[in-house]
Amino acid sequence: MQRRSVFFISLGLLLLVSLSGQGCKRTSQPAAREQDTSGALGNTYVGNEYQLPPDHMFVFDGVRGPAEPTVIPPKERAQWTTYDHGGDSRLVILLTDSDSGWLGLAHGLKTIGVPFRITTDWQQALRHRVVMVYPLISGKVLPPEALQALAAHPRDGGTLIGFNVLGGGLQETFGFGDALPSREREELRFTDMTQELLALTDERERAFRLADKSQSDRVVGLYAYSQPLRPPLAVYNDGAAAITQKFFATGRAYAFGLDVGAFIIQGQNTRHEWLGRGYANEFEPPIDVLLRLLKAIYVAGEPHAVVLRTVPEGKSLLVSLTHDVDYSRSLRNALAYAQYEQEQGITATYFIQTKYIRDFNDEIFFDDKEVPLLKEIRARGMELGSHTVAHSRVFSHFPLGSGREQYPTYQPYVMERQKAYNGSVLGELRVSKFLVERFSDQSVRSFRPGELSYPLSLPEALWATGYRYSSSLTAGSVLTHLPFQARYSQEWDAEVPVFEFPITIEDEAPPKMDERVPQAVALAQKLRRYGGSFVILIHPNVVDYKLEFEKQFVNAVREFSWFCAIGECGKWWAARNAVELDTHRDAEQMIVELQIPQRVTGLTLEIPPGWKLLESSGKDMKVVHNAEWAVLKEAQGSVRLTFLATNPHSAQTVARR
Repeated sequence: MQRRSVFFISLGLLLLVSLSGQGCKRTSQPAAREQDTSGALGNTYVGNEYQLPPDHMFVFDGVRGPAEPTVIPPKERAQWTTYDHGGDSRLVILLTDSDSGWLGLAHGLKTIGVPFRITTDWQQALRHRVVMVYPLISGKVLPPEALQALAAHPRDGGTLIGFNVLGGGLQETFGFGDALPSREREELRFTDMTQELLALTDERERAFRLADKSQSDRVVGLYAYSQPLRPPLAVYNDGAAAITQKFFATGRAYAFGLDVGAFIIQGQNTRHEWLGRGYANEFEPPIDVLLRLLKAIYVAGEPHAVVLRTVPEGKSLLVSLTHDVDYSRSLRNALAYAQYEQEQGITATYFIQTKYIRDFNDEIFFDDKEVPLLKEIRARGMELGSHTVAHSRVFSHFPLGSGREQYPTYQPYVMERQKAYNGSVLGELRVSKFLVERFSDQSVRSFRPGELSYPLSLPEALWATGYRYSSSLTAGSVLTHLPFQARYSQEWDAEVPVFEFPITIEDEAPPKMDERVPQAVALAQKLRRYGGSFVILIHPNVVDYKLEFEKQFVNAVREFSWFCAIGECGKWWAARNAVELDTHRDAEQMIVELQIPQRVTGLTLEIPPGWKLLESSGKDMKVVHNAEWAVLKEAQGSVRLTFLATNPHSAQTVARR
């Protein structure tokens, strides 16, 4: 299967997708972007003709499986109509081109917790106070009466957010002269007022790259707005306005020259790895900053705005301790980590390589002497996940497979670092999952590939084989420290029910981990300011200094962190992702109504200042609240919260300067 470029074309706006990558572990260099199921590709070789010597494999007596074949679900394009519902307090996206990056915008708003609706009906859209027109505004996509009504919206007290404002006579509404296309600009920089609004205290929040004009496949089409009436929220590296703002008596208008939906998709799909300033162990928040800005604009424009926080229980940082068990002594060493985590009341994830074949990488360590340790780790309350069978660096080149691969006839062999035989994506997923479940009595739902090698077909293959949660990419490669929903074949127009938790810290970069505790804690402090997630990857090949790092880090962040294994994080995140939230006013009371399809604990709502909870209704409801948030200790189904709005119009405002 060949990776295809994604193009978003809107009246001359062409966003070219980068197909290159970088990273110390991830095998997504330019040559690895194309899958070759027949043989050689550059210095990589994947074949299917190697005959494994009998003494190179351990066979468990009487163990064979899995029995049921795997069938990859067909790709179904996501439909914007899925999101065409909800009350008027939601942000509304007026969609002017369905063949665009709207799914990235939808996933992004879900992630940051902003309730939204999508419609193509401009009259319906104008019933909402905060209206976002995406992916462009032009007389070619909107009738004159719609353009006139949109122009009046901020004058009447509403908020109008426009992307690629190319025509329709709305320049005066947004407060600029002309929209000027450019393929020369390379960086986005937030101005002082935006830095203050979003508390952008780190240089990597204040500015980030958008393009690299020295390479033709890393150039992005952008618009700049000339003669801005007010100081812009963001500028390009040449000082031209990238995000403008204009204030009316009580309304406001913003024009974006960057297609945020497309940027989110390309970033999360690793099409923009080259934008990252660090592969792992560093702060890389471009997508997060853009989502925080959209959230701030929504909260400023909707006085009844209630949003979902990204961390449960009123905490400010999601922390997941994970261990890659891919070395002959790692299973036994893992017991020391599991013992400590159990003592601390923390559940961690142990990604198990089911290595029953001796090859270039290592000796056999998944055999009858070692597999009893799986139950010991499980007995300490830990989650077991899959870390493949072969742990091959060239997993990203493996063919998809037949979906009938079984142990013991599935015999992938790693000849050398860039060469492997007899492997398939489905074989790695099916057989490893089967074996871990067989010897641990635990359902396996979480996955991480060896060396973070990521095939294009992995999202749908995970879905088909029963996985629902993945921690297979680094924050530096996807430009976000927040979880997100994966997309079919890492493309732009179809989603799968698998959630990705990017890796923040890994253990192989120098200096040794116990010498990196202050830097890790400092990064955690940056992420907690907006509810980021902090996934730690530790190989238990040694115990001493790595376990010491874990102990010191846990002690430093415990007060403000929610700890969870990837499966636990994923279950909570999937339940949160399905929540529907609406608010409306009833006299002096504010009513918040939620539909919660899946039982969720610790769901946290960010509420406007001055709201005081009067009552709650819902099955087995218990709510804990303070001046900033309300925590639903456990909830499912229909929930109704009633607040007294002592200051019903007190909402955050974007500073007027």
